[in-house]
Amino acid sequence: MTLPDDRLARRNVALLIAASAIIGAQMPLLFIVGGLAGGMLAGNPCFATLPITCIVFGSMTTAPWLSALMQRFGRRAGFFVGITGGACGAAISAYGLSVGSYPLFLLGSYFTGIYMSAQGFYRFAAADLASDLFRPKAISFVLAGGLVSAILGPQLNKLVMDGFAIPFLGSYLVVIGLNLFGLLLFPFLAVSKSEARSDQAEPGPPPRTRRQLLGDARIQTAMICGMVSYALMNLVMTSTPLAVVGCGFDASRASDIVSAHVLAMYVPSFFTGHLIARFGAPKIIAIGLAILAAAGAVGLAGVELTHFFGALILLGLGWNFGYIGATSMLAGSHRPEERGAAQGLNDMLVFGCVTIASLASGSLMNCAGGTPQEGWTAVNLAMAPFLCLAGAALIRLALRPRQPA
Repeated sequence: MTLPDDRLARRNVALLIAASAIIGAQMPLLFIVGGLAGGMLAGNPCFATLPITCIVFGSMTTAPWLSALMQRFGRRAGFFVGITGGACGAAISAYGLSVGSYPLFLLGSYFTGIYMSAQGFYRFAAADLASDLFRPKAISFVLAGGLVSAILGPQLNKLVMDGFAIPFLGSYLVVIGLNLFGLLLFPFLAVSKSEARSDQAEPGPPPRTRRQLLGDARIQTAMICGMVSYALMNLVMTSTPLAVVGCGFDASRASDIVSAHVLAMYVPSFFTGHLIARFGAPKIIAIGLAILAAAGAVGLAGVELTHFFGALILLGLGWNFGYIGATSMLAGSHRPEERGAAQGLNDMLVFGCVTIASLASGSLMNCAGGTPQEGWTAVNLAMAPFLCLAGAALIRLALRPRQPA
């Protein structure tokens, strides 16, 4: 038996790991300062997480057209659009901070969402040239690049967030530099316009429409589990800095907790792909959902630092299993010529749910109770119905009669 040649895929994976590690450091950084800066500018604590909502909303609305652009012109073009949006968004946000304009700050956050959407496609780009055996490992390894971003982003924020008279201005200036680093990486990406189009030149049935893709039970389940895993992670993580500070701890503790959370998101990626290849994506997703439920239980148990650390570490681990498993399931459920439609639709739905979750996070945290403790309880209780939805989707798929290949 001849082993598949994954040399080109491995080269792309190495480049995408570097992009995820270095350029991706802006995301944990911005999720730390976004709510705090938003609360400073908005005046109303109920709208403190609105900048993060705008980032995710920008990602949701970008995903369909960015995926179509990459289907036509290649991944490289899409990733250049992403870093341009990230740099412009950070510049607009920095200017909004300097003049005290909340609307400008929100506009910059929306442009940051363009980068967030592009980063989401790193995992699919890793799978493009990979064999069936290497695909889940490729996705997992690229997401493992977030291990460096988990350390780099929060630590950079600690160094620069108070470096200027205007709070958090330094954080956004650093983000501009991180995006510019992408100009050195993406010219070497091995996926080109001609490769993207060559997929469509092969004989076979026409690509399915979005409606037909949504009618595929395996694609449905992958999308539902991806939406739930990412949205619940965002729901809890977005409110964590507010909860930590509201419960009497300082902002540096919030940075440490978020850093531990992001480490838990990405460290398991070194073996998640191997587990998916051995046991299958549905089983790994189910374990991820169970861990997310455990995170909610720990969050409900108290508001000491140990509870925050425990809940956020479990939250990251559950996201890793659930999200990588869902991505692997989706990537193996459509043909190459359908990737633009399937992946764009998936990320639009995923980040649509994340948008709602981030908006709800601030409302639940600040407006669902009279104290930060009550708000934190509301955030964790909100996880339950969505975990039940994803679990039901997995059970339905498992009970479905096996279809012939």
